[in-house]
Amino acid sequence: MALKTYDTIIIGGGPAGLSAGIYTVRSRLKAILVERFMPGGQMVVANFVENYPGFPAGIGGSELSAAMEQQARNLGLEILSMDCASVDLSGREKVVLTADGELRALTVILAVGATPRKLGVPGEDRLIGKGVSYCATCDGAFFRDREIAVVGGGNTAIQDAVFLTRFASKVTIIHRRDALRAAKILQERAFKNPKIEIAWNSVVTSVEGDDKVKGLALEDVRNGSRRVLPAEGVFVLVGTDPNTRFLRGQVTLDPAGCIITDEDMRTNVPGVFAAGDCRRKSLRQMVTAAADGAIAAVSAERYIESLADREL
Repeated sequence: MALKTYDTIIIGGGPAGLSAGIYTVRSRLKAILVERFMPGGQMVVANFVENYPGFPAGIGGSELSAAMEQQARNLGLEILSMDCASVDLSGREKVVLTADGELRALTVILAVGATPRKLGVPGEDRLIGKGVSYCATCDGAFFRDREIAVVGGGNTAIQDAVFLTRFASKVTIIHRRDALRAAKILQERAFKNPKIEIAWNSVVTSVEGDDKVKGLALEDVRNGSRRVLPAEGVFVLVGTDPNTRFLRGQVTLDPAGCIITDEDMRTNVPGVFAAGDCRRKSLRQMVTAAADGAIAAVSAERYIESLADREL
């Protein structure tokens, strides 16, 4: 691919990136979205979305993702399915290097999302794909009529625990505290479900098993007592880490690796904006990611207009 120049390069194709794409092309900016996997990000693996406005009966994550992508394409957004190898955001013209060549633009919108966080305990990495999973909708059906565990206490963990009862004979939620962090409506569903039990005040110290998961070693955080919970699968749903390692030294990050922006999604680098789960924010949801993307796109348009005004 020969060198191509754009008004805006959007890196990441989740709800933030797709929303940014919709708003940039509607503003008649020449824009391209670069996404290493399929557009949609983590939205694709969400079994059921019931808190995105406009869908009173809820909607599947993959269905919502496909609709957003189609809307963006219909409006003329160019989407490149390729990994972003590196970036140089220091100049007036920003450079994004892909495996197929170099892209340049006056503005870049970073919508790189986040990756599920690991527990970091013995046995976890060795048994990934052999009972250890980070995606309930991807792998839930493999555990039909089996006893499994979910680690976490937030919205995703509790929602997915309820979803997994469609397949598993028993789901044990392992939570390090004595109260869940999930929305009350999700907690109520979990408490009412006869297939769900909760191991309160507990942390996983190792994943047990040779060629597949056989159980989880648990420690009580109050008194240090230990036990092994029998389980043939474990879904680790303890949050995410921003996909920003390749941006170190390019934009300002907080200690957790999240991109620091102002309310207009501007980073510390002129012409560079961030949106969605990769930026520092108080609420990471599809609706807030989409809003971030829209704001970032408008800010990018205004930045380009300001450059034109200076040249007059």
